Parts: sequence; structure tokens; C-alpha cells
Amino acid sequence: MKELFKALEEEFDNMVAFRRDMHMYPELSHHEEKTPEKIAQFYKDLGATDVRTRVGGRGVVATLEGGKPGRTVALRADFDALPIQDAKDVDYKSKVDGVMHACGHDIHTSTLLHVAKVLFANRDKVPGKVVFLHQFAEEVIPGGAKFMIEDGALDGVDGVFGAHVISTMPFGKVGALSGPFMASGDTFEITVQGKGGHAGMPQHNQDPLTVATTLFQSLQTIVSRDTDPLKSGVVSVTTFNTGEANFNVIPDQVEIKGTVRTLDDETRDNAEEKIRQMTENIAKAYGMSAEVDYTRGYPVVVNDAEETARISRLQKEVMGEDNVIDITPQTSMEDFGYYLLERPGCFFIVGGTMPDSGDVFPHHHPNFNVDERSMINIGKMFIATVFDYNGDER
Repeated sequence: MKELFKALEEEFDNMVAFRRDMHMYPELSHHEEKTPEKIAQFYKDLGATDVRTRVGGRGVVATLEGGKPGRTVALRADFDALPIQDAKDVDYKSKVDGVMHACGHDIHTSTLLHVAKVLFANRDKVPGKVVFLHQFAEEVIPGGAKFMIEDGALDGVDGVFGAHVISTMPFGKVGALSGPFMASGDTFEITVQGKGGHAGMPQHNQDPLTVATTLFQSLQTIVSRDTDPLKSGVVSVTTFNTGEANFNVIPDQVEIKGTVRTLDDETRDNAEEKIRQMTENIAKAYGMSAEVDYTRGYPVVVNDAEETARISRLQKEVMGEDNVIDITPQTSMEDFGYYLLERPGCFFIVGGTMPDSGDVFPHHHPNFNVDERSMINIGKMFIATVFDYNGDER
């Protein structure tokens, strides 16, 4: 694979150029228009004849028929941005007010496109088929992966792989974890209905704040007292809204919003049940009512044991054993889990920490950025996976 790795390295300037252009013109989830057009055109310029657009809504799927027999492997990249104002002082700063690539999706997209370019240029050496999945709306529940799968994106695919650059993980390092890796992500909205009125005469009212504050405290016990200590769970309240604030008015309603993150279905089911149970009982105890709107989001990202072993071995071979680090489950969520419900595969991570420590910021931060050389590392892993998956060490 050395010649293909070399060909990828020679594409680095082009990779950077595409990534920076994409960074300057980000598009929000479900509003991606120009980005999928550019992606589809890229494949057409490579001479690809099997390019599907508007897959599941705004996705793009391209297929390469290799020159050697083998199975079909899918590689995935996402391309939506976030509603965040870009605060970086760089020439490729976002030109779209209030929107930026703050999670590395531009890195993922440019990487996959140029991996495709290398593989198309060497198609006679490629075993089996390679399906390039370019996914929209990864950042918004229920996620674009679900819709793309329903529209046939995985038809004929034997295994599926993806990678995520990590801004706080040292550049050059890689990792993969078998089994549950990234948490499921659910949301809840609770509306407590009381009877508002004058704050100086609370005896004439039903104060929904008494229910809401009691509920806020009680929800914290779901993890601390109702979840197996050897399992992971997060229940976070993130919004507490009483409407227009006024010092002498008790509101009619209080709205609570939050998120639930778990790494197994039993803990997930228990959290939902407890939220509903606590809400009903606490409201009833105060003589009020409350409704729960609970939305199930992404499933847990569960990496296949055999395919993760493959990726771990390839990481050692491609990146060097010293650069493969042990990683633990994360409570961030990723809709790659939908693909892994359908096909065996692995979602792995690649370090992208900026060279200057002053430029290192977490994902979804206004100053987020990553070392663009991480594209080469992701790309090499993708190429190695395509060949190894079909037993071809090339």
C-alpha cells in the first residue's frame, strides 16, 4: 500500500484546499445544498458512473467497482456544520454568520473524497467494491444516517467504517474500542402546569416552580441511585424556563429540558421510565400536572469485536504501535451507531491536536480547529481497511 499512501500524501495540498473552502462556506444540518453538490461533482470529475444524490434527503453515495474480486466495504464521512459563530483568526474563517464547522466534518469529507481519488486512480488494484457514504445532518436528532439507510445506502454492503478527528487527542495518535464506544443520546422536555398569580399571595396559586425544582433534584438520583454503579449514564437538565421573568408573578408553567446518555439499552429504558414516573408522581403530590415529551435519539455506537480487532491491528501497522492508545467509552453521541445496527464495522478516532497548545479547543467551541495533517492519517487507515477487508495486503 506504500504507493497508494504516497499518492494520498501528494494530494495533501488539494485536501487542505477543499477542507478550507468547505470551512469558509459551512451549511447547517438539513440545509446542506452547495456541499452535497460539490461532493457529487467531485466524484463525477473522477469518472464515477455510480453516484447517487439526495440519498435519504441530502446524502451522496458513490460506488467504486474495483478491478479485483472481493466484498463490499463502506466508508463514511459527515458534512453538516453547527450554529456557532467562528471566532478563529485564520484566513479560512467561516464567511457564514453564526455557522461554522466546529466538529471536524470538513476534515472527514475532504479526507474521504481524496481517498476516493486515490482509489479511483488505482481501481485495477482495488479488491471488491468501495461505497463512499457522504452523510448530511449528523448533528441533529434523529440524524441523517437513519434516513440514508432507509434509502438503501447500505444495500449490498458487507462492512462499514468511519473515523472522527479529535481536537484534544495528540496528533499522530489513534484508537479504537470494541463494544459500546459512544453513548445513545435522548432528549426530554417536561412541562409542569400550575396556576399562576400574584407572588405576594401564593395561597391562591399552584406554583409550578415547586414541582420543577423538586423534579430537578430528583432527576439526579436516576444515575446515583437507580442505575447499576458498574454501568454508565448521564441525566442532565440543560434548560429551566419560566417564561417572562417578573419578581412578583408566579408563572402558569415551567418547562424543563435535558438530555440522557447511556451505553446500554437497559440503562436507557430505565432512565426514560424513571423520568416519566418521577414527573407524574411529584406533580401529583403537589396537586398539579406535568407532561413528558421524551425523544429517543441516536443508538449506542457498538463496534463489532472482529472488525475492531482488524482496525486496531491496522492502526499498529500503519501508525506504529507506540501511536495506538487505549481509549474508553464516551458519553458524546454519534449517529454512526445506526450503520452498526445494520452491518458489522468500526468507528475509530484519530488525533488532531493543533501544534500550538494555545490553539487547542474542544469540539463545538467557537475557536475549534484541528491539525490538517490528521487527514492523511485517517486516509491511510481507510485505504488500509479497504485492502485488508478483502485479504489483500497490497
